[in-house]
Parts: sequence; C-alpha cells; structure tokens
Amino acid sequence: MSKQIKQLVVREYQERFEGVEGGVLVEIRGLDAGTNNRMRTTLVDKKIRVTVVKNTLARKAFQGTPLEGLAKWLSGPSALVYGGSSVVEVAREIVELAKDKEALQFKAAILDGITFEGKAGVEALSKYPTREEAQAKVITLVLSPARNVVGAVKGPAGRIGGILKEIQRKLEAGETIAAKA
Repeated sequence: MSKQIKQLVVREYQERFEGVEGGVLVEIRGLDAGTNNRMRTTLVDKKIRVTVVKNTLARKAFQGTPLEGLAKWLSGPSALVYGGSSVVEVAREIVELAKDKEALQFKAAILDGITFEGKAGVEALSKYPTREEAQAKVITLVLSPARNVVGAVKGPAGRIGGILKEIQRKLEAGETIAAKA
C-alpha cells in the first residue's frame, strides 16, 4: 500500500472515530459471512457499529484520542465495536452475542481512559451501570432521605386526619364522643 493510500486510510479512521470515546476491540476471525452479517445487523439496529481496522494505521489514527489506550491490543485481525448510548451498552451487547459465537474473541475495551483487558475485562465492563443507570441511582439516593421525612410527617398526620374524620362522622350522626381511658 502506498504512503498516500495509508494517509487516506488514517484520515478516514480519524473522521470515522471522531468523538468516539470508548469501544470494544474484538477479533472476528473465524466467523462465517452469514453469522458476521447477522451480528452486524443486530448491532446496527441498536446504533452500534463494527469497523475492521488495519492495526498500524489505526494506531496512528488513535494517537491523541480517547481510543489511544487500545493501541497495545492492535495485533492480528482487529475490529472496533463502538456506538450505542455508551461503551457499557456496547460491551453488554457484544458479550451477549459472543455467548453462542466462540469465534468472536475479546481483545480489550476502553472507557474514560481505563482499559479492560481480554474476555474477563470486557465481561466486567458489561456489568457496569450505564451513565443513565448511574444517574438514576444517584438521584434515588439523593431523594430517599426526603421521601423518608415526608413519610414520617405524613404518617402521623394521616392518623390524625383519620381520627378527625371519625369525630366528624360521629357528630354528624348525632353520636356522643367519649374519651377512651
């Protein structure tokens, strides 16, 4: 491949991966064409993309980007899986797909500059909460003390309200109200 073609490929990678902050690096060697196409179609429906990369050129393209940490694992046939709402979602989807596709091998994943190595690392990443799930947990934790206070205030007030309603009902019915000893 000529130097000019290599520069074009590097530029293409830079444009394609611009704004991509994380991904999962896999080896898809050994997947037959039909399985590969079904896997890609399943992922594309979830806005997740798979791009087979040339290792040396990808290393150059990844320099100075959030994907730079994956350079160490760029050897042999490599494909970058990225997109979706987060890298965690990508890891979850690819781990689920790999359950029945032994030929799909995990090399590494990267999230916020932290690399996860091999199958164990990618599986661990897939168990992380997504950004939205983490935000929901934080909001729940922040709001739970307020809910407890409201419940504590509302409980006795509800009982007093019930007593007052019973007094009102008895008075309207002409019954006498006697104090309990």
